[in-house]
Amino acid sequence: MADQYASIIIDISHEDVDRVFQYRIPPAILPQIRVGVQVCVPFGSGNRTRNGYVVELTDRPDYDKEKIKEIIGVAEKSITADTRLIELAWWMKEQYGSTMNQALKTVLPVKKKVKARNKKIVETVAGMTECPSLVLLNSEQQSIADAFITSYDFGDRRPCLIHGVTGSGKTEVYMTLIDNVLQQGKQVIVLIPEIALTYQTVSRFYSRFGSRICVMHSRLSAGEKCDQFERARNGETDIMIGARSALFTPFPNLGLIIIDEEHEGAYKSETTPRYHAREVAEKLAQLSGAALVLGSATPSVEAYFKTEDKTYRLFTLAKRAKTGSEMAAVEVVDLRKEMENGNKSIFSERLQELIRDRLEKKEQVMLFINRRGYSSFVSCRSCGEAVKCPHCDVSLTLHNRQRLVCHYCGYQIPMPKLCPNCGSPYLAGFGIGTQKIEEMAAQMFPEARLLRMDLDTTSKKGGHEKILSAFAKGRADILIGTQMIVKGHDFPGVTLVGVLAADVSLYAPDFEAAERTFQLLVQAAGRAGRGRKAGIALIQTYMPEHYSIQTAAAQDYAAFYRQEMGYRKLMHYPPVCHMLCMQVAGEDEELMSRIMDAIAQSVQKHFGETAEIIGPVFAPVYKVHDIYRKILYMKHENYDILIKIQKYVKMRWDETERCKKLTLQCDFT
Repeated sequence: MADQYASIIIDISHEDVDRVFQYRIPPAILPQIRVGVQVCVPFGSGNRTRNGYVVELTDRPDYDKEKIKEIIGVAEKSITADTRLIELAWWMKEQYGSTMNQALKTVLPVKKKVKARNKKIVETVAGMTECPSLVLLNSEQQSIADAFITSYDFGDRRPCLIHGVTGSGKTEVYMTLIDNVLQQGKQVIVLIPEIALTYQTVSRFYSRFGSRICVMHSRLSAGEKCDQFERARNGETDIMIGARSALFTPFPNLGLIIIDEEHEGAYKSETTPRYHAREVAEKLAQLSGAALVLGSATPSVEAYFKTEDKTYRLFTLAKRAKTGSEMAAVEVVDLRKEMENGNKSIFSERLQELIRDRLEKKEQVMLFINRRGYSSFVSCRSCGEAVKCPHCDVSLTLHNRQRLVCHYCGYQIPMPKLCPNCGSPYLAGFGIGTQKIEEMAAQMFPEARLLRMDLDTTSKKGGHEKILSAFAKGRADILIGTQMIVKGHDFPGVTLVGVLAADVSLYAPDFEAAERTFQLLVQAAGRAGRGRKAGIALIQTYMPEHYSIQTAAAQDYAAFYRQEMGYRKLMHYPPVCHMLCMQVAGEDEELMSRIMDAIAQSVQKHFGETAEIIGPVFAPVYKVHDIYRKILYMKHENYDILIKIQKYVKMRWDETERCKKLTLQCDFT
């Protein structure tokens, strides 16, 4: 029998080894070797043992047989990667400009078998009741389900976008589609954007499908993750529910991928490769012959844009599913007028009036402000200097009136008694966070039972479930929180939602700021009146004339989309074009600036006639953890041109010795 060889990606995240290496397969382990298997191999001049992934098998050596080393063996406790995931990793490498090893580590969230302490479905579903039942869909829901099932059965796998208003019953449609796919012997992945949504989502799916579901999110231990993936691989489960990493579940017969709240920023990876789950899901669906369904009350501009060119099929749910449940009435309060009338509180007179009314009626209230902590910053009234983080280019946030915390690097100090700059005792907090709102609400409404939900109160395992469960059971009258409370939750007792400072997200230095503001406001308004009682959403703002505020108040997505696309076309921003963002970072500020200027000049020289180049400019937060950062933006209608630019810069970067002291990060939009 002729010798057999394996092409292997070495488990080293360095560009110099970002290629395949060929090894001979010893006959004794040949039955164990296939694409996706993790193996041990001798690597380098010292033949140091390294792990690697088999990505190809062949009987033809690429060079002299005598120089080809042998595989040592299969890595102990390793998990074999699905062939489709290997192919997906190759695609991600090219699409997002990463190394193959970085892509492999992304599609293989669990690399080693780790024994779980508890082999149940995990504590997320502990105590939930399995009571399989079919819910009768309304005419809108049934029409979507019928259209999808018919096209699915005929082999049409075009992605679908379900644009449904808040409370329109998208989840019930999802479950009907899932039921159809399961009956055909296939498996399903359901993505949700945040851990905070896990408990409520899982409980609804568990009541319908019972132990056929698995859960995957970042709070699980390595053993729990391994157990969940092994159950999926072995066919012991049919539905995986989880955040972004759940997309890489090794289902042998994947039939459907659902991305709920597809507009959420949490679907974009913050580490290399900086992939978007929506794009990767689309590719994975193609590789698997599966369908992709996206759902949102406020679809991303990118996704809705694809419905116009028929890349995605569009389905609409225009009314709420529950009988008697109507969209909340939305009121806008101009905080400038509140100030003119002598009210300096963050609680407008109208909001105070509505809260008192709801408390008297024993109804629930949600108060949303997208800023945690007690005060946004602390400054000296004598010299005017804010107390800043010594490692980051930001001010420290006051928590519990006792400590100042950097939300970027975690640096913290006790609240100083004197100004670090001038020694003055006149230090005071400015701005308002969730902790301050909680304190003010307790003073204004002493009879109210309060809960606060932010990163501080949910940092421990099970924190989200504890707070949400308590509020759902009516153990609190007012829930105060950051954006995690306005996403996807369904509390029938809530009849008032107050958005305390709608402008916070508008001031972000980002071309998507208006879109994110609109999405947050509509999603917040959608939490009110989901039961039989009418709901009101109150938006407090200093910019009531802004189109994102006006269209959110009208809950008119079409009007927002038209205005936003007009802005994107005028300024030449995605989805009208594609954009590549290159960030250079390093401890040596001068070197970082010189290298970034050199990159900009080189790109301008070689691609300036075809690509629009902006920068280099300071990053929104210039220094983080003693690391300085600058950004170069490039725009082009042709994505392939940006790929060429990225590869050109990366080649020049690898050739430059000084660049080893810096980091280069590329992000495609």
